[in-house]
Formats: sequence, structure tokens, C-alpha cells
Amino acid sequence: MAEITARRVGELERGVFKILLNEREGLPAHEVLQRMEKVVPPTAFEMSDYPNHPGIRRFEKMIRFATIGPVKAGWLVKDKGRWYLTEEGKKGYATFTDPEAFRRETSRLYYVWKGKHPKDTGDVADDEVLVTQSATDATSTFEEAEENAWSEIEQYVQAMPPYDLQKLVAALLRAMSYHVAWIAPPGPDKGIDILANIDPLGTSAPRIKVQVKRRADKITVDGLRSFMAVLGDQDVGIFVSTGGFTSDAESEARTKETRKLTLLDLEKLVDLWVSNYSKIEDSEKRLLPLKPVYYLAPDR
Repeated sequence: MAEITARRVGELERGVFKILLNEREGLPAHEVLQRMEKVVPPTAFEMSDYPNHPGIRRFEKMIRFATIGPVKAGWLVKDKGRWYLTEEGKKGYATFTDPEAFRRETSRLYYVWKGKHPKDTGDVADDEVLVTQSATDATSTFEEAEENAWSEIEQYVQAMPPYDLQKLVAALLRAMSYHVAWIAPPGPDKGIDILANIDPLGTSAPRIKVQVKRRADKITVDGLRSFMAVLGDQDVGIFVSTGGFTSDAESEARTKETRKLTLLDLEKLVDLWVSNYSKIEDSEKRLLPLKPVYYLAPDR
């Protein structure tokens, strides 16, 4: 049986960190795994398939399993199929340059976390488990299921007709107890896609103005300021962009002068849709139909 040493696990961990080190917004998990092929070339054992699961290679599964420690250490974050490093993770990468020392530290932090969560079963962080780990290991299966689900949702929304996306945002506002007064018809919108109020008659301030953009690229600070220009003193704004916002635009939205503005990227929009799904009208759920699937979730 092949031996997986602490050094080798540390090499896999540090390889992931090397790839993510300068990626401020992280990378999709599948891209990290692809790049690992060159950054930390797999051994012959790692290139082999699981005996009972032909076509499923050990290498990618081992990387997922090896990164449990860094996640529990608070050094690595995995969210909706995207992996990124925390500031502590970057410091850890710079401090523990030896792969074996790096692995020892992430394992130590894993067990510190474990001690604070005694009721959580989780996965054993021992390196030997990597040798016999099943291709259907609960942790990696759960992780990949999340990634696949998010990828499908993302593709679905990005392919949605712009006017349907406006209707989706309006349906969400209604589910959140706001009163939608107007949705812009297809065509030029003059900067406003939806008008909503906090009361049925629209007599109470503030009035809510919403801009909805379905796009792949990020909204820049200039695009944000164009929307802000249509906000009056008694207005609050919600800017929805499926492509997200540049760091400059996000910084602008956080300033004291613009605190009446809320930015929603695709992740925040979907999270709100999910959390309010039970209150959305059945006829409007079809805009983004979701079905929860319940199964035993491993502690990650």
C-alpha cells in the first residue's frame, strides 16, 4: 500500500495556497484542481483511480481531503465552489515554508477546532486516511455537490432574460414585505428598473429604487455613480448586478455619503431568494425554481 506522508500532504496543501495566494477573490475549485496538476504534479499512486470507482482519480479527492485542516484552521475558505485564502492563511503560508511543518500546524489547529466542537464527528485528519479514503467520501461528495449546485444556479441566472431577472428581484422584494409599485417594461430604463415602497400607498419614506443588471463583468465606480445620480433625498437604492462590483465600487457604496445604497451580487441575491423562498408566490418561484435536498451533511 502506498504511503502518504505528512510532507506529501503538506505539499498538496501548500500547492493550493500557492495558487490562491495572489487571487484576492479566490478561484473556482475546479480551476484550483486543474492548476495543481502543474504546481504539484501527481505521483503514480495519485494518478491512479480508486479500485471500486473506475474513472475517479485519487489526486483531486486527496487534495479536497488534505485541505480539511486548513479550512478548520481558518486559513482557507470554500464557499459556493470558490476557494480563497484568509489573511491568517497567507501569514501561515509565509511562516511555515516547510511542507511538513505546514501540515503539522494545520493539523494542530484542526484539533484545536475539534476540541471546541466535541459533538461534531467530522473527518479524521490523519494522513494515513488519505491512502484508503473512498472515492465516495462524504466530505468530498458534499463539497462537490455544493459546487455543482451553485454552478447550475449561476449559469441559469446568467442566461436568464433581463426582464425575467427584473421580475425575480420584484418577486423577492414582495416576499420581503415591500410593495412593488412599478417594473420597467422592456427597453431603455433610464437608470431605474423597479420602484417599491415600504407601505401599500407609497406615502411613507423612503422610496426604493432598484437597478438590475445581468452581466458577466463587474460594475465600476462610474456605473455606480450613474445610478446614485437618480436617487433623491428620500430614496434608497438597491443595485443588483450578477457580475458583481469592482472593489472601488464597493468602497464607494460603504462611504457615509452613500450608505443609503445596497449592493447585491449574484451570491447575495440567491441567498436572499433561498431564505425567502417559502414566502415567494408559487407563480413566481418558476423564475428560479429550487428544490432542497436533505442528506447527512459531514462536518467540514
